[in-house]
Amino acid sequence: MQPARLDLPLVRGATNRKPLWLMQPQFVSPSPVITEIHRTAPLRMSVPGHGLPGTWPVWIRGVSGGGSLNREPGREAFYMPDVIDANTLEFNNLDGVDSRATGGRITYQLPVDLTGCSGRLLLCGPGPQLELTTANGGLVVEGLGQMMIVLTVEQSNSITWQRGTYDLDLTMSDGDVIRWLSGDVTVSGGCHG
Repeated sequence: MQPARLDLPLVRGATNRKPLWLMQPQFVSPSPVITEIHRTAPLRMSVPGHGLPGTWPVWIRGVSGGGSLNREPGREAFYMPDVIDANTLEFNNLDGVDSRATGGRITYQLPVDLTGCSGRLLLCGPGPQLELTTANGGLVVEGLGQMMIVLTVEQSNSITWQRGTYDLDLTMSDGDVIRWLSGDVTVSGGCHG
């Protein structure tokens, strides 16, 4: 499996908490149907049996009369709706009061089951490397498909470089080690007067 690419901006001299949503490669099928787009602020949608595990990245496709709601996976940013119940989603950042939108579907990738999983994130640059793991508290499993990168003030101050790279390796419950993410790291801040 080719690791997903995600760049990681960090701030030197600060506690850095970066949420990760770890998704399986395939999309849920069939895509849940939007039966009603409510004229509310924030926007609510009726999506019977949507199956979302909680706040989770989704894309909206095929909506009529609401073209700006439609987003294409892989090319456009996702939405992060709140789950109201098993049939209702709320989009806090969208206003549907004047909307005439109808129809469509939501699509999303299923979360990775992190039960019994451990992780290792290695930050590399022209200087000392920094290792964050589930064992040392630098990676925290927060739920189904959800992991938090936690970098303390002391750790962020120990990074002497401004540009580097990172890799996130997951050891799954069956012992398989998978490189899940890789990307560039940019470190800002650190001006002391």
